[in-house]
Amino acid sequence: MSNGRLQINVYDETIAMPLSGANATISLTSDPNNIIREAITNESGKSDVIELEAPPVDYSLEPGAPKPYTEYDITLSQEGFEPLTIKGVQILPNVLAEQNIYMKKVQNNNDQLLSFSIPDHTLYGTYPPKIAEDPVKPLPTPSGLVILDKVVIPEFIVVHDGDPNDDSAPDYWIPYQEYIKNVASSEIYATWPEESIKANVLAIISFTLNRVYTEWYRSRGKNFTVTSSTAYDQKFVYQRNIFQEISNVVDDIFSTYITKPQIQQPLFTQYCDGKNVTCPGWLSQWGSKSLAENGTDYINILRTYYGSEIYLDNASEVTGIPVSFPGEVLQLGSMGDDVRTIQRQLNAISNNYPLINKLAVDGIYGQNTVDSVKTFQQIFDLPQTGYVDYKTWYEISKVYTAVMRLSS
Repeated sequence: MSNGRLQINVYDETIAMPLSGANATISLTSDPNNIIREAITNESGKSDVIELEAPPVDYSLEPGAPKPYTEYDITLSQEGFEPLTIKGVQILPNVLAEQNIYMKKVQNNNDQLLSFSIPDHTLYGTYPPKIAEDPVKPLPTPSGLVILDKVVIPEFIVVHDGDPNDDSAPDYWIPYQEYIKNVASSEIYATWPEESIKANVLAIISFTLNRVYTEWYRSRGKNFTVTSSTAYDQKFVYQRNIFQEISNVVDDIFSTYITKPQIQQPLFTQYCDGKNVTCPGWLSQWGSKSLAENGTDYINILRTYYGSEIYLDNASEVTGIPVSFPGEVLQLGSMGDDVRTIQRQLNAISNNYPLINKLAVDGIYGQNTVDSVKTFQQIFDLPQTGYVDYKTWYEISKVYTAVMRLSS
């Protein structure tokens, strides 16, 4: 056996403030009643770094080997907050696992234990393979709610935790960089060479930013950016631990994406494990590891799979969740899905700003919509025109994002 390392970081979910004095107990998932370690968070909400047993590192370097990580359960308690357990935290050898935990304040004297279970890693478990899509998406005309005018890094990714057609699945608002780190920790092993980690992270980033830029799901009437289904997108696991070695890479290159000459968008960089599933023309995760071990750097790993003409570009950061301006000012008499979007967002904003009247989401820009837009513009120091131009559109989008994040 080898050792891995774990650090627990605890926050107040409402305001993301670190929680000191939280008590954590750790046990093997296979023996949950036998507590093997305890920890208390400091003023920064962090526990000490804890050494825990893990399998030999060779298990994570060869496909088909025994499970390369040991699974632990963490139970957390803090006065005034709901206790919770995270089951199946994955500890790999020789790397640091960071477990971020957001605790909810107790409401109505309810101290029911919350529980989350982390499923198998995608390289070890069984998951549906990716349904192939065009690597370059056809872009609709800019008259609809479809095209952004440039590639951007959103503040949040809205993750639909299931099949895109499963309306019962929850949606999670996840900070962009946290999302990339979560997916990478779910899709590859942090014990791999750094050049292979970089190549895989860039593929994950480009995949994600293509979904953002083409507004793939939103243009199909969905209110999320991406799903957690491996058949459609990438694996995201709510409440899973991330690995510091992956986190450091993401922090260095989070705004960089893969593209090709003569295309406006990030390349839709599909990938597979390369062993259980083969995917010509896509990145092979295990293959990227082998190439890095043989001295290939990350850009040439990517060119091996996506073509010699690819290059790297950088995106701009924006506030909120970008939704493209429809191209025409919305005003009295306007009709359609763009009006419905504004009506729906204003209704959500009105929960926090009650001066804004509730609207029927009917897609008709009538006098009630004019009045609500004017009130919004007054509150946020915009010209009180009553119509939605470029500036008002993005201000509504920004405030809507903030309101929804607080309520999620």
